[in-house]
Amino acid sequence: MAHKWTYLIMDRLQNDDLIKILKWEQMDIEERLGVSGGKYTDANLTFTFFLAIILFFIFYLLQFYYKEIFVSLLSTLPIKSSFSITELFLNRGITPFFIVFFSCWSITILFIKWRKVVLQQKALDLMVVPQTEDFELTKDTAKNILSRMYGLVDDPKHFVLLNRIERALANLKNIGLIADVSEVLRAQAQNDEDQMESSYALVRGFVWAIPVLGFIGTVLGLSQAIGSFGTVLIKNEGLEYLKTSLQQITSGLSVAFDTTLIALIAALFIQLLMIGLKKKEENFLDDCNDYCHANIISKLRLSN
Repeated sequence: MAHKWTYLIMDRLQNDDLIKILKWEQMDIEERLGVSGGKYTDANLTFTFFLAIILFFIFYLLQFYYKEIFVSLLSTLPIKSSFSITELFLNRGITPFFIVFFSCWSITILFIKWRKVVLQQKALDLMVVPQTEDFELTKDTAKNILSRMYGLVDDPKHFVLLNRIERALANLKNIGLIADVSEVLRAQAQNDEDQMESSYALVRGFVWAIPVLGFIGTVLGLSQAIGSFGTVLIKNEGLEYLKTSLQQITSGLSVAFDTTLIALIAALFIQLLMIGLKKKEENFLDDCNDYCHANIISKLRLSN
């Protein structure tokens, strides 16, 4: 009789009787800041673009006004006893500016996605389906589950896990086999994985483009150095002119190698951040699969 009591309680729980635990418009980081939030864990590209601009200007303002903060991380190496990181970003041509901007945009996208993944994970803690051993999920009790779910969140369609459950239960009256429900959940899981992969497309593009920018800076720097060296060979105007020309050559070589250094470090940093966040999101999707199997498929009582 315990399960009948559970059903009775579920019948009496209406949307107005439940406290909404998850509110997308109040908890999503983009919605809280007044912009349209991207689907699930996808970031709003327009919003992240403007955030990247702000971060870009903050970075260079610090470079200009607080140079002492940027003490060289390489100063301890015997290769360069006197070295300033500020020079890497201010005196190496135009390519470092693009590298920094693309890096800022990548970081803002990954940060927004991270906050969205954290919000999505909270849905795993919701007690949408009764956890009693004798509870059976049928076409009749599915209506109560949906009613309870809408009472706990403002809109289940904004959450990966709850959207899967809603799609499976809303079509339960048209499904006669447990295998059909499993197929619906499996298809939705594949859609969610595709959505997750596509949300990293721009960041993957930046990880490819940033080293290319570094190589472009290398070519420009080598071209400058070779041009200066050719001038030295043509003219012979004394030692002072030779010193000045050699300074131009070394300046070109600095542009050549330092821009590549900046680009490779930035690309590596972003790649590591992306790998870590993607792993976290993949684990979340696996948890969604386990949740649906343990709370939906295993409790279904339909025709076999």
